[in-house]
Amino acid sequence: MSKQKIANPSAAAARADDALGALPEWNLADLYPAIDAPEVAADLARAEAECVAFEETYKGKLGDIARSERAGAELAAAVVRFEKVEELLGRIMSFAGLLYAGDTSDSKRAKFYGDVQDKITAASSHLLFFALELNRIDDALIEAALKEPAFGHYRPWIEDVRREKPYQLEDRVEQLFHEKSVTGRAAWNRLFDETMTSLRFKLEGKELTLEQTLTLLQDPSEARRHAAADAVAEVLRANLRLFALVTNTLAKDKAISDRWRGFEDVADARHLSNRVEREVVEALVAAVRAGFPRLSHRYYALKAKWFGKDKLDHWDRNAPLPKVETRVIGWDEARDRVLNAYGAFSPQMAEIAQAFFDKRWIDAPARPGKAPGAFSHPTVPSVHPYVLMNYQGKPRDVMTLAHELGHGVHQVLAAPNGALMAPTPLTLAETASVFGEMLTFRALLADTKNPVERKSMLAHKVEDMLNTVVRQIAFYSFERKLHLERKNGELTADKISELWLEVQSESLGPSIRLGPGYETFWAYIPHFIHSPFYVYAYAFGDCLVNSLYAVYEQAEAGFAERYLAMLAAGGTKHHAELLKPFGLDARDPAFWQGGLSVIERMIGEVEALDRQAQS
Repeated sequence: MSKQKIANPSAAAARADDALGALPEWNLADLYPAIDAPEVAADLARAEAECVAFEETYKGKLGDIARSERAGAELAAAVVRFEKVEELLGRIMSFAGLLYAGDTSDSKRAKFYGDVQDKITAASSHLLFFALELNRIDDALIEAALKEPAFGHYRPWIEDVRREKPYQLEDRVEQLFHEKSVTGRAAWNRLFDETMTSLRFKLEGKELTLEQTLTLLQDPSEARRHAAADAVAEVLRANLRLFALVTNTLAKDKAISDRWRGFEDVADARHLSNRVEREVVEALVAAVRAGFPRLSHRYYALKAKWFGKDKLDHWDRNAPLPKVETRVIGWDEARDRVLNAYGAFSPQMAEIAQAFFDKRWIDAPARPGKAPGAFSHPTVPSVHPYVLMNYQGKPRDVMTLAHELGHGVHQVLAAPNGALMAPTPLTLAETASVFGEMLTFRALLADTKNPVERKSMLAHKVEDMLNTVVRQIAFYSFERKLHLERKNGELTADKISELWLEVQSESLGPSIRLGPGYETFWAYIPHFIHSPFYVYAYAFGDCLVNSLYAVYEQAEAGFAERYLAMLAAGGTKHHAELLKPFGLDARDPAFWQGGLSVIERMIGEVEALDRQAQS
């Protein structure tokens, strides 16, 4: 394989559209300089050797260590060594994954990603025993050992590991599950990704990627929005059998795993990993579903009136408001607006975010083959996060930048907790990102005096919040229906589409017409494939941030410091402990209604501006 440098942006990507300005590509050299750099091969070999050596040193011996006089110190030494190996494995896998995301159509990158995944899976199989043996140690012995400060430092991680105890299997079964993941779930995930990024959608004589086509659903031209929606439906329909097969296979795979592990409900595994109680999620879902008429149904009826229609077609749901000028927002302006908003809240927050721009930790252009959507990958604590975007200059792209940088700031602040305790449950991970969006939106709104522009901005924000809360809870309801139905047998593509339309109709309400083609739109949602039941974390984070921001507006000095301390805690604290300094409790049913009421008030403000414009 020839040496494939990735530290420098390609000339093609650097020649961005004039209106957007020069869009940055990330510099992955902070991980490794190239695919075939000697450092990659050396670290792969070292990772394998250290995993084997760790197993030889500790397997079958943790019980005796726990009963020894120096239990705390020796168990601490084992965890420290384990964490270092996990950091090394994470560094290699992060590099391969980010490189692959940059162009999933590149065969060299795809092979490298697959080969690294195989090697990391094989190496890490030697580590599986560690958590299993820790969980076989008696509670009293663990508690005694945790009194040793070096081991006690890892209490949050130990407690998380022990939460998994009721659902763990015999060692050889766990190893089989782990090793088969490469040819099981991971392989189906990769098939979905490579298929989706290879799809092309024909519009106006051009072949567009999915990301570019979905962006046209926000175009001022209804004809263009309609054409984009039809193009998406046509291509998805042509591939629906494949997507139905992927969905069925992964749902069955999950059902098998859940049955073996003893999870009662289809979403319990996700709740466990999120460290959130099932009843908390059920309260959130119930509150949002009860709010559909006051939220999405109410807003879309208002929007239909603006468009002079009884009902909006599905391609109009995210359309810009009529008679409101839209413009392309250049990259430099987007950067400055986000950084200024962050800086007004906390100079430290803006300083951290600034590094993403200065040090090329962001990959912004929309390129053929590039993974769609956006994310902030934390990599490992000894390096730094990387942000992927598909920036096209839309107002929502600015909010996406604010969102992903919120994640990035969170990940930087949490990194000192180390590889085992820096990761944050999804429900809390989305808090920082949504808060970053809210800061940016409020700053933009404060600078907007024109009533028409103000109404447009509020409407955009309401739509974003509906997409984050209502739409994601509808996604969660769809996943529940799908996984429960899958227990009775394989689902046809038509049946999956039927379930999709049921929940979409309920959530969007009578003012949205779900026309032919929309029944296929479930097929492109990556969360259903990669992270079953992930989606409720967005609604959790949005409602939490609404409540948190209300506290911020009434707070005296010191809120920003408390907020950054919450982010810096990483995965070391439960949501109840993190929210206590702000007087919030997600276990209180009234908590969710408080978050939803913020959206209601915004809709009311839009209605008031609408009446003002007509008077």
